[in-house]
Amino acid sequence: MSSVILPVGSTLGKSFELGIDVNLGTYGQPDWRPIRRASAIAPTFPAVTSDVATYDDRGAPNEDVDSRGFAASLTVQGNRSLTTGLLLPELEAIVAAGRSSRDGAVLDIRFYHKPDVGTPNPNDAGRVLVRVDVTRQNTGNTGAEVYAVTFTGKGAFTPIPNPFQGWAASAPTISSVTPEGAKDGELITINGAGLIGATGVTVDGDPVAEFATISASSLIAVLPAGDAGAVPVIVTTSGGDSAPYTFNRGA
Repeated sequence: MSSVILPVGSTLGKSFELGIDVNLGTYGQPDWRPIRRASAIAPTFPAVTSDVATYDDRGAPNEDVDSRGFAASLTVQGNRSLTTGLLLPELEAIVAAGRSSRDGAVLDIRFYHKPDVGTPNPNDAGRVLVRVDVTRQNTGNTGAEVYAVTFTGKGAFTPIPNPFQGWAASAPTISSVTPEGAKDGELITINGAGLIGATGVTVDGDPVAEFATISASSLIAVLPAGDAGAVPVIVTTSGGDSAPYTFNRGA
């Protein structure tokens, strides 16, 4: 009986080490949202082949792979907001696409290796436009609401750098603050990434007394009193402080 010695520093991969994000922004300015509460992610890369058999193959099949497509299936639990009744934003987009036609049935997604430990595989990530099909899977009298989702690629996927940065908490980022010109006591929306678990927000160094996190990419806040002009906005989470974002506030 023999054993196979693995290289030092290697580990056995896990079946759950995959991630898929949905773009809720534009193609040029993506707003990537991870599909949360997902299970059974199964990507495939179906081959498109052509017959190149000749007499020399003596009747045996011989096909070349001309290109490869993309497809994936997964299940997603249907978590809903008690306030709005809406599903999580990424699942809302998936369900809407699954009930639409033409361009409305298409989403921009990215997939990537998402390891439990260690460095993500830099070669295992891609971006692709997909057609969406959705079925509400659990129709029993009890149990969680679950959606069965199928993505079918529209063309080949584009290899991309692996976006996964690991499970450790990282500092949030701010991509925009709206509306421009908001005044004292008005609501502003801060958009970005990593905003879940925000513990503080400051505007021009002044702490915001009232704010609420909507999602990992959005929170709302009541603008504290201050002078009009360009001011820095900073969000703090357990991962640290965001880089200051310059916001033009009103009087």
